Amino acid sequence: MIDLESVELFKGLDPRELQAVREIAQERAFGAGAQIFSEGEAGDGVYIIREGLVEIAHLAGGRVRCVFSTLGPREIFGEMSVIEDLPRSATATSAKETRVYFIPRAAMAGLLQRSPVLSFRLLQEISRRLRDFDQLHLRKIIEAERVATLGSFARSIVHDLKTPLTVIGMAADIIASPKTSPDLRNQCLARVKRQITGITEMVGDFLDFTQAQKLGTDMPPMSYRKFIESLISELRAEAELKWALLRLENEPPDVKLRFDPRRIRRVIINLLSNALDVMTNSGQIVLRFRSEGNEIITEVQDEGPGIAPEIADKLFQTFATFGKKHGTGLGLSICKKIMEDHGGRIYARNAPGRGAIFSFALPIPQ
Repeated sequence: MIDLESVELFKGLDPRELQAVREIAQERAFGAGAQIFSEGEAGDGVYIIREGLVEIAHLAGGRVRCVFSTLGPREIFGEMSVIEDLPRSATATSAKETRVYFIPRAAMAGLLQRSPVLSFRLLQEISRRLRDFDQLHLRKIIEAERVATLGSFARSIVHDLKTPLTVIGMAADIIASPKTSPDLRNQCLARVKRQITGITEMVGDFLDFTQAQKLGTDMPPMSYRKFIESLISELRAEAELKWALLRLENEPPDVKLRFDPRRIRRVIINLLSNALDVMTNSGQIVLRFRSEGNEIITEVQDEGPGIAPEIADKLFQTFATFGKKHGTGLGLSICKKIMEDHGGRIYARNAPGRGAIFSFALPIPQ
């Protein structure tokens, strides 16, 4: 059991001031689970714990009891009632048999008026308590964000794996049937391979998103024109699958950049796939290049409906699919991460007339 002079709040008081505190302090005892004061009640004074444990809780949403602080001997609570005439903002409950010192509000206010040291100590205590509460609140917010992100991630994985696995299962049943013709069996095998490729790329998206892969400074520069030229046939084949046309508006710049070709390929493929997804009636996709300052900018323009104003600032957020029937919701956020890893940037705007333009910039080595 502690004495008042050992409480941090009263350290530094002269004997006369400390004696005044002893004279007005009342001793109270509470059994385990007893309510010391309730949220919404008028503040009646300050409590100092002599022995035991006190939980400070708040009713979240008016229903769920949320304990945000647990206090032990020498700690004070209820101190805000001294400096503001407002109802209690929380409920105090004894977690086990507890004994406290209680100082009525009016008596404590009189002590503060007469003792600058006590006023300063109380101000320090309130500041510390608010800082501790802010840190606890921040931790709870971060934890809630992590849980929400994990849930979104899990739902995204389940949703995006369900369709290809269903297709693979159906194709396997057809292949296994003795009545299946050779042509149909070959078609099903090709379909299975396509679905497996899709799953592999999906897993690659997840890995790219979760792993830190900064660009190595020792990576030798390579020709950006040769890199793009090596991709053109693949990009055109991808567009033709959706009855779309890929057109190069100009030649890629013949400049050497320092980049990871596998990861920049993923950026271009993701942007092309997004463009194809929004163009429901085929159409044309334009690929163009330009040099601007110390950057090489690549643009992918589609003939879709464009970017709605209400989603323009959310395009590169995680799990944002914006009406797409399929996809992990990671495509554009992965593109953003890859560009940041390269010291570049990615952005989007609406094209004049119709469609959207997604641009990414790679820095020119100095």
